[in-house]
Amino acid sequence: MRILIIDDNPDDRLLLAEYFGGIGCRIFVACDGQDGFRKALAIIPDLILMDVGMPVCDGLTTTRLLRSVPDTRAIPICFLTAAGQPAERVQGLRLGAIDYVSKPFDLKEVHLRLSIHARAGRYACGKNTAACPGDTLDTRLFRDARYHLLARLHEASPVPSLARTLSTNTLRLNLVFKRCTGMTVSQFLFEARMQYATSLLTQTTIDIQTIAEAVGYGTRQNFSTAYRKRFGASPNESRIKQFDV
Repeated sequence: MRILIIDDNPDDRLLLAEYFGGIGCRIFVACDGQDGFRKALAIIPDLILMDVGMPVCDGLTTTRLLRSVPDTRAIPICFLTAAGQPAERVQGLRLGAIDYVSKPFDLKEVHLRLSIHARAGRYACGKNTAACPGDTLDTRLFRDARYHLLARLHEASPVPSLARTLSTNTLRLNLVFKRCTGMTVSQFLFEARMQYATSLLTQTTIDIQTIAEAVGYGTRQNFSTAYRKRFGASPNESRIKQFDV
C-alpha cells in the first residue's frame, strides 16, 4: 500500500512514516497541503493521512483541491487532528474524508482504521490516469516521467534533466508521451501546470504570486500571460468568476 502523509509536524511525520514503512507500506511525505496536493497528483497514493491544521494550505482546503481533480478524487483521506471539534469533523466528512483520528494518536488504531477502509474499497492506483498502449517498458517510462514532472511543477525547467534522470533521450520521451497523452513532454508539463494553477486559484485564497511560483513561473506577469494564453482569461478573472458563482 502506498500512503501519503501530509503533516507540518516533523515528529508526527517521522512517527507515522517509520511505523507504516516498517510494516511494508511505501511512504511519501509532505509538509503542507500545497506540497501534499502536488505529490498526490504525481504519486496517486492508495491512502492519504493528513493533518487538518497546517500553514500555507490546511487539510480542509487540500481536500477540496484533491476532490476537484479526476486523478485524485477517489483517494481515501483520513484526517489527523488535535482539535477534533464536531463542526470541523462534519465539514471534513462532507468534503469526502473517510475518517478522523485524534492526536495524540495510537499507531495500532490508525493502522486498524486504514486497513478497514482499504479493504472496503482500495483506490486502484492509476486507474484514472492516461493509458499508455504498447510494451511494458514504455508504460513504465511514461509513469516514471509523469511522476518526475508532476513532483517538480514548481521548478522552472524540469524537462532538461528528465531524459538524463531516466537514462533515455528526449526523442523517445516525446514519442512515449505522444502515444500516451497525445502531447509532447513540454505540452504535457504546460497543461499540468495550468490545471494545477486553476485548482489553486478556484479552491484556495493563496495569492497569485505564490501560485505562479508553485507552477514554475518566476513572476506573476509571466504566469498571467501563460494562463491567459491557455484559458482566455487572467488568473484574477478566473478567481473572481469562481467566487462570484
